[in-house]
Amino acid sequence: MGIFSRKVQPSRNAYAVVTGAGSGIGRSFALELAKRGGTIVCADINLDAATETAKLIQEKYSGQAFAIQCDVGNKQKVEQLSIDAEKLMNHAVTLLINNAGVGLGGKFEEVSLEDWQWCMHVNLWGVIHGCHYFVPKFKQQGSGAIINVASAAGYTAAPEMTAYNVTKSSVLALSETLSAELRSANIRVNVLCPTLVPTNIMKNGRLPQRYSGLADDLLMNHAFTTSDKVATLTLDNLDANKLYTIPQPDAKLFWILKRASPSLYAKMLGIGYPLFAKYVKQ
Repeated sequence: MGIFSRKVQPSRNAYAVVTGAGSGIGRSFALELAKRGGTIVCADINLDAATETAKLIQEKYSGQAFAIQCDVGNKQKVEQLSIDAEKLMNHAVTLLINNAGVGLGGKFEEVSLEDWQWCMHVNLWGVIHGCHYFVPKFKQQGSGAIINVASAAGYTAAPEMTAYNVTKSSVLALSETLSAELRSANIRVNVLCPTLVPTNIMKNGRLPQRYSGLADDLLMNHAFTTSDKVATLTLDNLDANKLYTIPQPDAKLFWILKRASPSLYAKMLGIGYPLFAKYVKQ
């Protein structure tokens, strides 16, 4: 039996790399891991934000944390991250959290190919790069764990979110595939699929102006959770060797409806979309 039996908790005393650790769910993951005795490399494209997270860990938990600037869509940067993380922590990485992400919305014909590439660069290639450079290391050391942050958008297929949906559904498929492929190698995988979580992803994303008020209202009044709760639940699910983390009731409802009758679900979206579009215009 491998070291990741039911009794082992990979989130405890982890040597972890967290991308997008400068804010939101990424920062919550980093802080929760520190609370559990972990050593964390906080990677973010914004070095100041990553440094702030590392300082919070040191101040709140007297933990070891390091900040690295990293554009996860750049394969050379992620490869270097995999090398530098081991040097900084003086230990092999035991947990990778591919969290970095960006938001993109708009009708299909409104979204430029440049915006598609920007979204794919971070949301999909960032996860692919992370897995590409860390999985072989996990295999070599005989264990490891991966959390990929996808979204309920990966299966809800909400209108006017085409590019974002495509990236997140791909992360979901990648995670499911890796879970099956890596189980015998003693490597755990969990994929996080939340709906709305109060973070900066929508504020910093590329959204049509008509969404500005709606985004604020949804995050303030309909999130059903916080980034801290999401991080805690996901790490607990990883420890329990669960593949999926679907944290909110609306995310769970969409999951059930989509799996129960995909065709009916698609028809319901098509019927409901004009009502949504009318609401947004108000």
